[in-house]
Amino acid sequence: MSNVLIIDNDDGTGSSLCRAVTGLGHDASWRKSLREGVPLAVSRPFDVVFLDIHLPDGNGLDLLPVIQAAPSSPEIIIMTGADEPDAAETVIRSGAWDYVTKGAPPEEIRLPLVRAIQYRQEKLFCSRKNVTALKRDGIVGSSRKLTACLDLVAQAAVNDTTVMITGETGTGKELFARAIHHNSGRAGGNFVVVDCAALPDTLVESLLFGHEKGAFTGAEHGRDGLIRQAHGGTLFLDEVGELSVSVQRAFLRVLQEHRFRPLGGSGEVESDFRLVSATNRDLDALVQGGQFRSDLLFRLRSFTIEIPPLRDRLDDVKELVRYHMDRLCERYGLAHKGFAPEFLQSLGAYAWPGNVRELINTLDRVIASARYEPTLFPKHLPSDIRIQAARAAGGHVRQGDASPAPVRGLPPLHDFRDEAAHRAENNYLHELIAITGGNITEACRISGLSPSRLYALMKNHHIHRRYFDPDAETE
Repeated sequence: MSNVLIIDNDDGTGSSLCRAVTGLGHDASWRKSLREGVPLAVSRPFDVVFLDIHLPDGNGLDLLPVIQAAPSSPEIIIMTGADEPDAAETVIRSGAWDYVTKGAPPEEIRLPLVRAIQYRQEKLFCSRKNVTALKRDGIVGSSRKLTACLDLVAQAAVNDTTVMITGETGTGKELFARAIHHNSGRAGGNFVVVDCAALPDTLVESLLFGHEKGAFTGAEHGRDGLIRQAHGGTLFLDEVGELSVSVQRAFLRVLQEHRFRPLGGSGEVESDFRLVSATNRDLDALVQGGQFRSDLLFRLRSFTIEIPPLRDRLDDVKELVRYHMDRLCERYGLAHKGFAPEFLQSLGAYAWPGNVRELINTLDRVIASARYEPTLFPKHLPSDIRIQAARAAGGHVRQGDASPAPVRGLPPLHDFRDEAAHRAENNYLHELIAITGGNITEACRISGLSPSRLYALMKNHHIHRRYFDPDAETE
């Protein structure tokens, strides 16, 4: 049995839909406005939402993204008038499941509902089956967003298509690449990492393609390059956006032919590898700027997995803390530690601009300050995390209060998420300034951003360039 929500102010349409839903053995809830329907869609686990476009308090399409972002991610069926010829295009572009015309016969309404529910049930079954059997390689968490990523890992692992993994610095892109490899038919082969940001221009061809004896001064022995070492396994291009244009050209041919010529070699060598790449940069912007080849990008992006930042999956913080704290205690030969509830609350209130990597580093610092203490409290955390947690609390709830006061005027979910991301970026940039002392080269190294991207972010947050470049002129 599934749960279905109907948001429509027309009495005839609403009652007809309720009968159709309950007649199929499902539960139906009916609301007549966006003000009543959207909060319900976000707070309860609905499988399908029938959403009218024209409602007394607004256009249903304007709040469709909020409903799609609800924890249950319901399938949405748009209801349109018979005089709306562009309805199909509207539905496809919005990401909704389907559309029905108001006043249509019952069978035309029931079929999209039956198909949407069938799709959800099959998707849920496959997702649980895939994720349960998946070798996670240290990927920790069970939030909805992480589970969706793991489902994509399972899909990618069963074929040999090229995969691009995107996400902010510190989200664990290499872990996901390793998970694809270890769950694939190539798990018995090598997983070869190419750190594209660290490839020296003078040695790049030798490192990638290998060389024969005598190919250059000092080449006393022949050596396989990284591409050949990945034969039968997976080649992982980490930070692929850092590849120079000349190397991009060479890689494009290797991807097409899976053949290359080692330095000093008289013939070509084959390498049967599966390619996975990762980046925290906007490659489309690099293509527009002439810094990345569009034909290479098309080949790299056959299948894409976007890793969510930790601030978007804070439900995983507790699991991450337990897993990594136990691992750190074992490394240092310490007894496992307990957590006061306030310790975890403080971690959950922090934006984590450095993502999981920053969380792990923080726990390492906590171990240093509470080496032999059995229980961890907020006082063991760095001051910046404690300060942000205190600001998040806002002084509305004191220890000992039974429950917080109800929140009024809650913004739409996408507005709240955008505001939180903006605050996190702002905090990160100011911390970056403090840590690097205004050194732009060091700031780019730590953040993983290009100078142009860093300055663009600074402009968005009204941070003057002089904080990073003392010689910059005052605007």
